[in-house]
Amino acid sequence: MTRWLLLTAICVLKARAQEASSGFELRTTLSGEAEYSHQLSGDGGGPVSGGFRAMLYPVWKLNGNWTVQGAVQIHSQPYFFEEFTDYDERSVKTDVPQMHVDYSRFWKRGSLVVRAGMLSSAFGSFLLRYDDSVNPLIDMPQSYGYYYKGVSNLGLAGVEADATLGRFDLRAQFTNSSPANRRGVLDSDQYGNWAGGFGYTTQQGLRIGASAYRGPYLSRDYAFFSPGEAEPKKLPATAVGVDAAWGRGPLNFYGEWQRFQMDYRAIPSYRYQTGYGELRWVLHPRWYVAERAGYLSPQHYPGRQVYESVIGFRSNAIQLIKVGYEVEQGPPARGTLANTFAVQLVTAFRAITIGRD
Repeated sequence: MTRWLLLTAICVLKARAQEASSGFELRTTLSGEAEYSHQLSGDGGGPVSGGFRAMLYPVWKLNGNWTVQGAVQIHSQPYFFEEFTDYDERSVKTDVPQMHVDYSRFWKRGSLVVRAGMLSSAFGSFLLRYDDSVNPLIDMPQSYGYYYKGVSNLGLAGVEADATLGRFDLRAQFTNSSPANRRGVLDSDQYGNWAGGFGYTTQQGLRIGASAYRGPYLSRDYAFFSPGEAEPKKLPATAVGVDAAWGRGPLNFYGEWQRFQMDYRAIPSYRYQTGYGELRWVLHPRWYVAERAGYLSPQHYPGRQVYESVIGFRSNAIQLIKVGYEVEQGPPARGTLANTFAVQLVTAFRAITIGRD
């Protein structure tokens, strides 16, 4: 989720350290959020809530080739829109989406980075913009999240290789579990999964890409695993997707289309398609407007559409205020009861920078 953020941190660290042989940097994003949604009333409470989120990005440069970096997330529940109906009680949760050792080499027309540890999924492109300071909107596309989504935001234990050559970029990843059902290193039903993708920058400001993953995804404690089902290791999940990013002047566009298939034997396999288009228009150095329109279309169930609009105001160099409204259409949404109004304050800053020759 922070691949490019962490790469940026390394570049800043090198610049600050003036060719230092080693160094440490900690970048931080702090977010506070207030929400109004009738989905919050499901636990017997009212439709108004608030929450916070802290993202910590430590980067420790060991030498010119080796780096240790990661991402630590601390957030209150509910904070993400999908948690409005999926949490039992208010609490604070800590996750480590990324923590890995990297070996990197750079050449004039290419680069190679090998990572090992806890990694974000190599499938799709939204996880590169998952931080609140980078995501121009407040919510996420429908295929990403924490609870029974096609792509988990949590880290997967594994290894990954990222490479660039001219206008091409490629990535390949092997992990201990599927992005559709992330398993911790101490959990049962861990099965190897492959993911990868590539992209091509056709011209300055325009990149198109594709990605895929495949491997067993079910676990015996999964909500949709029945006692008469086949062994989890015999039931793979398969996903394919395409993505595009374009920017020119004040306009930035991102879009993805994805298809998922979760195999079963005792019940019909679950298949669905999803996609979104996202546009940000900078009206002024301090102001922007953003819109995301997305859909989810299961094969055997009713689908839904989600539309989110945000006005953003940058009060200073490190703070951003977002005011947004999201509309959800389709079963089980009834009228405006599934809609959400939210205000988010984001502060992103460099907390620590240490360099040593």
